[in-house]
Amino acid sequence: MLKSGGIVLTVAEPLGFIAGALVTGSIVPQVIRVFRLKSAREISTLFTTLLLLGVITWLAYGIWLKLIAVILWNAIGAVLAAVLLYAKLKYGK
Repeated sequence: MLKSGGIVLTVAEPLGFIAGALVTGSIVPQVIRVFRLKSAREISTLFTTLLLLGVITWLAYGIWLKLIAVILWNAIGAVLAAVLLYAKLKYGK
């Protein structure tokens, strides 16, 4: 384990970056699809809200423990989930 500017880096860190990229990247096609079709009827508001709250909680966890991969991917995930929730509220009718 190495400490760099208060950030904890471990040998497993690349695994965290890969996992985070895959999970966070999985939201991107849905966001693109909703905006292309201008329809979000098939997306659950409860799911999207819980996703956003979960990602924000993971972000807080990452910040608390200074885990850069968790911070990075959950910050991006929070933005994507918020955009998806916005789209659901706008196009979900």
